[in-house]
Order: sequence, then C-alpha cells, then structure tokens
Amino acid sequence: EKTSLSLSMCVSQYAMSSPGSSFVQIKHEDLLFYENCGGGSFGSVYRALWISQDKEVAVKKLLKIDKEAEILSVLSHKNVIKFYGAVLESPNYAIVTEFASEGSLYEYLSSEQSEEMDMEQIMTWAIQIAKGIHYLHAEAPVKVIHRDLKSRNVVMTADKVLKICDFGASKFLSHTTHMTVVGTFPWMAPEVIQSLPVSETCDTYSYGVVLWEMLTREVPFKGFEGLQVAWLVVEKQERLTIPTSCPASFAELMRKCWQADPKERPQFKQVLLTLEAMANDSRLPDQCNSFLHNKDQWRCEIESTLERLRKLERELYSKEKELEERERRLKLWEERLMEQSNMSPSPTSLLMEQLLRRKVGVRRNKMIVGV
Repeated sequence: EKTSLSLSMCVSQYAMSSPGSSFVQIKHEDLLFYENCGGGSFGSVYRALWISQDKEVAVKKLLKIDKEAEILSVLSHKNVIKFYGAVLESPNYAIVTEFASEGSLYEYLSSEQSEEMDMEQIMTWAIQIAKGIHYLHAEAPVKVIHRDLKSRNVVMTADKVLKICDFGASKFLSHTTHMTVVGTFPWMAPEVIQSLPVSETCDTYSYGVVLWEMLTREVPFKGFEGLQVAWLVVEKQERLTIPTSCPASFAELMRKCWQADPKERPQFKQVLLTLEAMANDSRLPDQCNSFLHNKDQWRCEIESTLERLRKLERELYSKEKELEERERRLKLWEERLMEQSNMSPSPTSLLMEQLLRRKVGVRRNKMIVGV
C-alpha cells in the first residue's frame, strides 16, 4: 500500500536509519570502472561493470552518501533510472544505477541524428518524461520534487526509452518547501532561482524547457551565463522564444508551464491529459512535422530574441559602469570636501551627498539569490 509521508516524517525516518539499511551495499572491489561518462549534481558518473552480477552499470562517485541513495532506493518506474545499490566504503562512496547506453537527451538533441525527429518521437518522449515526473509527484511511496529536471538529466536506453536520473538536488515534498538554489539556471523556475518556497510545479517549469529543447533542438538561453539568465527570467520576466510557426497546442502547453505564478502551472496529471489530447489530434502531425523540418525559416526568431537580450544585458552593464564612475567621482568630491573642512561630515555635506546621489538616476537591477 502506497504511503504518503510529510517532509518532517521523511527526514525523521531517514535520520534514524543507519546508512545503507534500506538498500543493497555493493563492494568497491566488485566494480570495474571504464570511462567517465559525465558529471551529475555533486559527483562524477562512470560506466562500470558490476563484476559479481556481470552487469553494466553507471556509478556516480560521491564525497559522502547523501539523500540521493535513499530517494532512489524507494523509487520504481520505467521512466525513472533503476537503482541497484550503493558503495559505503570511505573514501569510495558511490551510488550504482542502470546504465543508459545512448547517453543523455541533451547529447542526442545536439547530434545530427536528432534532425530525423518527428512528432511521433517527440510525443512519445514528452509522455515518458511526464509519466516519470508524475510518478515522483503523485505515485511514488514518498513524494519527491526533482528540482533539476533538464535534458542532461534525462537519459536514453538502447531501445530509446527515456529515464529521469540524477536526484542529487531532489527533496522530499511537503505542501511547500523552502529550498536553496540548485540546478541549472536556464531550466530553473523563478521561485527556485530566488530560493523561495516551492511546490512540485517547479518541475513543470523545467519540463516546459525540455519540451522546447525537443521541438527546437536549440540550447536554452545559448551564450548567456547563469546569473544573466537568472536576471532575465526573474527581473525581466523573459522566457524562451516560441517561434510563430510552432503548432498552437505545443506553444500553449509551454506557456502554461512557464507561468510566473507556480499555482498557474499545470500539475503533471493535467500535462498528461493535454498530451493525450494532442496525440489524438489528426491535424497535429502534419503541422508539427512541417515545423520541425523547416527550422531555417524560424530559427532567426530565436536568434533575434537572443540578440535583443544581449543588447539588454549590455545596456545594463553600461549603466552599472556609469553608476560606478559617478559614485567614484562623488567619493572624490566628498574626500576633497573633508580635506577642506578638516572636520567630520556636517548635516549640510550629508544633504549634498543625498542630492548628488539622486542625480545619478540609475539604479542597479538587483535580485536576491539564496546561497
């Protein structure tokens, strides 16, 4: 029988349990390591052979065994990476999962092979990812917010089935939970960027970005650094560009996922119902395939937005430099005034300082980012 636990109960339960009591312990010597196949949150991932089981696996090396192992140990879904066990021997801590031989969805979308994608493939994968997240939110023994859903954390098996992985940033879910900044800015919901209380719909926002990636085969906010993206998303309310020729049903779903108010975003049960209705729309395949195969006609729209955002960022940088220069000159003026008067600041000099600062007329855009 499925049990829904509150965050406090989860923390209490796992705090009391001894490390490794709820999952298989694997000896480090029982693993034969091959190549490094990427980095997850808080650790590097390797392809390896689990010798005693004669099984190819993925091994994520860690500095310590954390909540990721506990979370994975209670999950079981065809679209969530399968957990085999953990290495608890210091300093060789690691978690061991199934190995997805085709790499990440991000890698696939960056390859020439992705040019062959059609609507059927996109719908299949969109549904698989949504089912995996819906399981985490509504069907798993313990409700989980992933918090770092992105194409790099969706991997592909040999038979082209997608699985959600990397739960290093995940949290057990209560109604709303205060969380620190984790994840990757282009995929992060505004409330996650700001370390505000979050609900499971922060994963809905990230899902919309992954859907955009599959439709456009572009990198979200390409060329922008993390904090630049954070400023654009939170302060300027910017979102990824949806080309005008994108089928309306896909465009509407992405816009709903990217609502600033988390309560306005759909839960994954609704996302799945929407995808089902889209899959039954006989007109959509032709519209979608035409869109996918005419990228040269709409890619300029994405580039145009990126250029506009770059200009916006340059203007901000220029204003900040101007403000810094004016503040520097103000400080010099104050120092001269002090030298002339050879006394502590008077009410008159303080008033002059305030007046000069008002004349600057430029305020830096600031954003609170939790640490």
